[in-house]
Amino acid sequence: MTQVEAVPGPEGSAVHSTFRIEQTYPHSAAEVFRAFAQKDLVRRWRVEDDNCVVHEFAYDFRIGGSEVSRFSFAGGPDIRLDAQFQDIVPDRRIVFVYRMAVEHTTMSVSLATVELTASSDRTLLTFTEQGVFFDGIDSAQGREEGTRALLEKLAAQLLR
Repeated sequence: MTQVEAVPGPEGSAVHSTFRIEQTYPHSAAEVFRAFAQKDLVRRWRVEDDNCVVHEFAYDFRIGGSEVSRFSFAGGPDIRLDAQFQDIVPDRRIVFVYRMAVEHTTMSVSLATVELTASSDRTLLTFTEQGVFFDGIDSAQGREEGTRALLEKLAAQLLR
């Protein structure tokens, strides 16, 4: 589900979007949650990539804790993610807000919720993001596609 509305601002545009992605993993909720909770696992599936250079990565997984990721792709500009964890219920829910920037220009600000629903030997992950994307630097569609790719990387990480 994607809802997009363009709202012109005095210095550019702001596009608001909400999307939801559901993916089932053949793992327990505890295993899926651990992939979000452990710094080394998060770095592997969310930050590292073949064409990516990681310049900075800090991760403090607790309510009020934060993440800072700074990286670049194939010699491109620095991309920075600054996040803060708002709510954590082990094996069930993670809520965080995050800002993404290219160099010193804000691309987007989002509220994201990860919900885990366990059933026997599998877990349904529901990822919901409410975001605002600024000045055409990033797009709601691109963010949704990127999030789907990250959830596929999570699947591969869980198989390790």
